[in-house]
Amino acid sequence: MSADKSDAPQNLYVGVINPYALVETLTGKSFDWKQPDSVKILSDVLHTDYEELFDMKFDSPLYAGLKLNPSTNSAEPVKPSELTILKPADLVPPPVHRIQTLGDLEAFEVPNIASLPVKSASVQNGKLNLVLNVPGPLGKRLTNTTLTQQLADLVIPKPDAGTTNVAWTPPGATWRDMGDFFKDVTEYNDPIQGAVANCYLIAAMSAVAWADPYDIVHRNRATGVGETDRVNGIQFYTKGGGHDAPTSMVEVTDKTIVNTISSSPIYCRSNDAGEIWPALYEKAFAKWITGNTTDFPDITQTAYGDPAKATAQITGKTPYYYYTNAHTADELYQFVRSNSLSYKTINPMTAWTYATGAYAGTNIVANHAYTVLGWAYNNSKEYIVLRNPWGVTEPSGLNTYQGLLSFFDNSFWRPINTIGNDGIFALEASAFKTYYACLGVAK
Repeated sequence: MSADKSDAPQNLYVGVINPYALVETLTGKSFDWKQPDSVKILSDVLHTDYEELFDMKFDSPLYAGLKLNPSTNSAEPVKPSELTILKPADLVPPPVHRIQTLGDLEAFEVPNIASLPVKSASVQNGKLNLVLNVPGPLGKRLTNTTLTQQLADLVIPKPDAGTTNVAWTPPGATWRDMGDFFKDVTEYNDPIQGAVANCYLIAAMSAVAWADPYDIVHRNRATGVGETDRVNGIQFYTKGGGHDAPTSMVEVTDKTIVNTISSSPIYCRSNDAGEIWPALYEKAFAKWITGNTTDFPDITQTAYGDPAKATAQITGKTPYYYYTNAHTADELYQFVRSNSLSYKTINPMTAWTYATGAYAGTNIVANHAYTVLGWAYNNSKEYIVLRNPWGVTEPSGLNTYQGLLSFFDNSFWRPINTIGNDGIFALEASAFKTYYACLGVAK
């Protein structure tokens, strides 16, 4: 069973911002995202209902800079002229406490009151409770094309920031040395996506760290007499298309982007505190694709891309694509098995979802890239094991395996717990076929 390189798309725009990293950056605070009120925090800060965050058809701000092409149901970049920058006052809600009856909506110039969509309806104690969706005059909201200046500066690639020798730093941020390249060893769960839509790259890093960890290499050299006067060399390989450059080794220092006040990372970070290799790979990739000659490239330029190609750009291997709509659930499962040994992928694999679909209420994210860790078989059911590069957010209400899985990793068995909310889950192959658009592998 093989995938065909000739099926490679000219350009893919897979990408969605990590909402947890984005909210912490916008508020300057850290949150325990495993607490039950985390959904409300996301909704309040991003001015979007939680159930509408993870699908492009709702124009969610997590897809800032992208738009849904209705003819192809795929993502494509928006033009600068299509972006609207809101003022802080635009997001201040109007005095809705004055609304006592539906008739009072006329004072807010709400058109067609009788045709307002009902979001939910319930009966309690013999009374009908309605929740209405009232668009427009009752206040503006954040969308993929309607952003605050703070949000736009953090996440939108600037059209004039390609090949340049100008250093870049977003407002409220600074470049600092925050730790060591490695704290222990290369691990698949090290890379955590930050506040830019480059999940394709972070999922690829995780896939390489899992299936071929020797490809994550710490190369460094001295640049002065001091112990900290050094740079790191990170190798990338040209594969053609967008987000590409000639094969070369890129040099970057240990400095990464953090919040000026809290020193918390804004973009890619490691699951291990004080470890910086994922952030340095992201930084080096940004420098490579833009041709920036400084040590401070524009990280937003890494937004939206091709997960399979990014995996190949890190490893030097060839990317292959295996589209789900042309195969049965069992064929998809067998394809993962054919690239695995003892349940674990031995060729770095990623998978990504459609730009839109029946994602509401599932916690599977549209237009998002995931790492494929391997496969499992339990109670006559076939599972594909995946990791969300956010480090949290797993499917709900779907056919997932709950328990401990063991993967043979060279000379030892490595357990993975699919119960905790760490972004790792085993999804039944039939559900995988429904929600995922493609499997990508580099070999």
